[in-house]
Amino acid sequence: MAVEEEGLRVFQSVKIKIGEAKNIPPYPGPNKMRDCYCTVNLDQEEVFRTKTIEKSLCPFYGEDFYCEIPRSFRHLSFYIFDRDVFRRDSSIGKVAVKKEDLQKYHGKDHWFPLQPVCADSEVQGKVHLELRLSEVITDSGVVCHKLATRVLECQDLPIVNGQCDPYAAVSLLGLSRSEAKKTKVKRKTNNPQFDEVFFFEVTKPLSYTKRQFDVEEDDVDKLALKVDLWNASNLKFGDEFLGEVRMPLKVLGQSGVHDAWYFLQPRDNGNKSVKADELGSLRLNIVYTEDHVFPTEHYNPLRDLLLQSAHVKPVSASAAHILGEVCREKQEAAVPLVRLFLHYGKIVPFLSAIAHAEINRTQDPNTIFRGNSLTSKCIDETMKLAGMHYLRVTLKPIIDEICTDHKPCEIDPVKLKESENLDTNRENLRQYVDRIFNVITSSGVSCPTVMCDIFFSLRESAASRFQVDPDVRYTAVSSFIFLRFFAPAILSPNLFHLRPHHPDPCTSRTLTLISKTIQTLGSLAKSKSANFKESYMAAFYDYFNEQKYADAVKNFLDLISSSARWDQKSIETPIMLKEGFMIKRAQGRNRFGLKNFKKRWFRLTNHEFTYHKTKGEGALCSIPIENILAVERLEEESFKMKNMFQVIQPERALYIQANNCVEARDWIDILTKVSQCNRKRLSTYHPSAYLNGHWLCCKLSADTAPGCTPCTGGLPANIQLDVDGDRETERIYSLYSTYMSKLVKMQEACGSKSVYDGPEQEEYSTFVIDDPQETYKTLRLVISAVQTLEQQHMQYKRDKFRKTKYGSQEYPIGDQSFQCYIRQQSESSTYSI
Repeated sequence: MAVEEEGLRVFQSVKIKIGEAKNIPPYPGPNKMRDCYCTVNLDQEEVFRTKTIEKSLCPFYGEDFYCEIPRSFRHLSFYIFDRDVFRRDSSIGKVAVKKEDLQKYHGKDHWFPLQPVCADSEVQGKVHLELRLSEVITDSGVVCHKLATRVLECQDLPIVNGQCDPYAAVSLLGLSRSEAKKTKVKRKTNNPQFDEVFFFEVTKPLSYTKRQFDVEEDDVDKLALKVDLWNASNLKFGDEFLGEVRMPLKVLGQSGVHDAWYFLQPRDNGNKSVKADELGSLRLNIVYTEDHVFPTEHYNPLRDLLLQSAHVKPVSASAAHILGEVCREKQEAAVPLVRLFLHYGKIVPFLSAIAHAEINRTQDPNTIFRGNSLTSKCIDETMKLAGMHYLRVTLKPIIDEICTDHKPCEIDPVKLKESENLDTNRENLRQYVDRIFNVITSSGVSCPTVMCDIFFSLRESAASRFQVDPDVRYTAVSSFIFLRFFAPAILSPNLFHLRPHHPDPCTSRTLTLISKTIQTLGSLAKSKSANFKESYMAAFYDYFNEQKYADAVKNFLDLISSSARWDQKSIETPIMLKEGFMIKRAQGRNRFGLKNFKKRWFRLTNHEFTYHKTKGEGALCSIPIENILAVERLEEESFKMKNMFQVIQPERALYIQANNCVEARDWIDILTKVSQCNRKRLSTYHPSAYLNGHWLCCKLSADTAPGCTPCTGGLPANIQLDVDGDRETERIYSLYSTYMSKLVKMQEACGSKSVYDGPEQEEYSTFVIDDPQETYKTLRLVISAVQTLEQQHMQYKRDKFRKTKYGSQEYPIGDQSFQCYIRQQSESSTYSI
C-alpha cells in the first residue's frame, strides 16, 4: 500500500530473517529451561509471531517474514516472550531499531543485545498541542500572564490489552509548582479528538504600563509544560502510561504562540541500566526498502529499454542482461526483472533468449543450468510467482498431513531412537515418497501455462544444442521443476507459503529425506544409488529402482514442456488461499438478533469466503466469490475499532476486524483480487457503517443508498501476478544507480575489447560481452536514462525540503529521521533511493 506524497507514491516493505537467540537468562526454578517465541512489531503493534521453541535458552527459529508496511512507524521491534500455560506470557527482552537506523543493518546478519521491557518506555503515537501566552488585567487592576494550553488530538496511540481509552494530563512545572489538569476520557479510540483548553497563571513581574509583552529568560527557564497520555484502566493496577511530552516555555519565543505536533516520548524513571548480553541476544537479518515511485511517464525511456531486451542481438547486449552483469548477486536483478516482464507479458521471450544464450555457452550437457546464473535465478523467481497455487493444489494437503501426524521416518541407523523400528520407519517414508511422487507426476495438466511455455523453450534449445544426448530435453526441464521447485518446497514449506512456520526438527528431517528422494527421482540420472553419499539412502532408493518411475517422470516432463497449448486452466478443486481468526460483526440476517462482535475462523478459497465457529467445524456462513461486490476499509469511527474492513454483498456488508494493520491489508488485497472479475462489482461504496438508521459517512437514511465514495483502484484478476510496473522499474533504476561504477567499468571493457585483440584484462574478465559495440550502445542509453531519473529524484527532494516544516503532522518534533534528513541535506547534494 503506497502513501501519496505530492505526485509520488511511497512504498515501504521489510524482509526479516529471524535466526536464533542465545544466552537467554534461565527460568528461576528447578527446570531452568524456557519455552520462547519471538514477535515482530511495528512500534507496539504485533504483525508476526514465530513458533514456540520449547525447553531451550538458545532457541533457533530460522523463520522468514516479509510484509508491505501500510503506515508510518518509528521503531521496528522484536520481543522475546516466555510462554506460560497458566499465566500471561512474560517478556524477557526486546530489540528496538529506529526507522532511520534500519539502513545500518541492511541485508547483514547482526547480533542485537536484548534490552529490558519497561512499561514506561513502551510508547508510540503523537500529540497536537497549541500554546498561547497572553497578558490579562484582573478586576483589581493587576497585570498577570496566563498560559493557554490547547490539547487538540492524538494519533496512533498503542492499544493496551485490546483497548484504548485515553486521556491527557497537563502540568505546568517550575521550581516550586506542579499544577495538573486532565482532559475527558475518550473511549475506544487510539486517535482521540480532545480539543480542550487549560489555563495556567504564569507569575511574572511586569509593569502595568508596559505595552509590549516581553518574556524574561530567568522566568522562562524555570517553567516547563508537561503533557502525559494515559489509558484509563478498570484494572486494580491503575491507569497505563502511554507517553509524555516536555517542553520549556521558551519555545513560545517573542510571539508567545506555539503550535506543533510532538512525538510522545518514554518516561525517564531512573531504572538501572542492564549490562550488554545480560538478557541474551537475538540474531536478525533486516532488509528495509523504501521505494519513491514517480508517475509512469517518468519511467518510459528506461522501461522501454528493458522490455526490448528479448529482441536485442546478442541478448548479452540488452539492458536486462547488463543489469545481471553489474549486480553483486544475480538474485538482486532477477526479482524486479521477472516481475516487470510478467506484468507486461514478455517473460517467455525474455527467458527464452537468455536461456538459449546460456545453453550455447555450455560445453557439457551434464552441467546445464547448474550455476547461479541470471537465467536460473529468473526462472526460479518466475516459478515462485506463477506456480504458488500450483504448489498449493499439489503439495499442501500431504505436507499438512506430514506436519500434523509426526510419523517416525528416520532411516539412518545411527540416529534411530530406541523406541523406533527401522523397517516401520522405512515403510512410513516410502509411503510418503510414493504419494508425493504420484501427486506431482499426475499434476501436469495443472501446471501454469507460463511455466509450460518456458519449459518448452528450454527443451527445444537444449535438444538443438546437444543433439547426441537424447535425455538432455528432459534434464533441462527437470533441473528446474524438480530440483528448484518441488524439492525446495518440500524441504522448506514455510518459504513457499505452504506452512506458516518452519517445521519442528523431527518433521524437518522427514521432509529432508523425502526431498532428497524426489529430487533424485526427477533427475533421471544414469546411476541413481551413486547420487547418495549415505549408504542408508542408497539402500532406501532401491524401492524406486523400477522403470515405471522413470517413465512417469518422462511422461510428466513431456506434458509440461509440450508445444501444445491449453486455454486458461480452470481448477475446479477449491484452493485454500488464506485462513485465520478475526472478529466479525453480526450481519443482521435475523431481523431481531443482536448485532454483536464475535471471534470466528475465516477461510477463503477460490470458490467462497466462509466463517466458522472454530477451525475444522462446519461453515456458519458462506459467501460465494461472485457475490462479493467490493472489499474496502471501514473508518475507525464507525465502531471505535481499528483495522476494520467490509466485504460488501448484494444485501448487506460484513464488517470484520483483523488482528493488525498488515493482516488487514493482506485480507483486503486477496479478497479484492479473487473478486476482481465479478460482473456486478461496485464503483462506489460507503466508507462508514450504517448505524441508527443512517450511513455515518453521508447521513443518508436508506440502507440501499448508493455509495458516496469511489471504490479503490482495480487490481489484476490474476492472484499471483499483482505487480506494479512503475515500482519495479524504480527498483531497477535503484540497482543501476547503486552499481553505476560497474556500468562505467563495463563501458571501459567494451572499449578495450573493440580496440585490443590480446588477452583480456583481469578487471574486465567478469563481464560477459559478446558484442562490444552493441553493448556499449545499450550502456550509453541506460546510463543516460538513470541519470535523468536521478536528477528528477534530487529535484523532488529539494522541493520537499523547502516545503517541509519541523513540528508538522508529517514531521513531529522529536522525529529523529527528520533531523537525519536535515543533516543529509546540509552535508550532501546527492540523493540516492
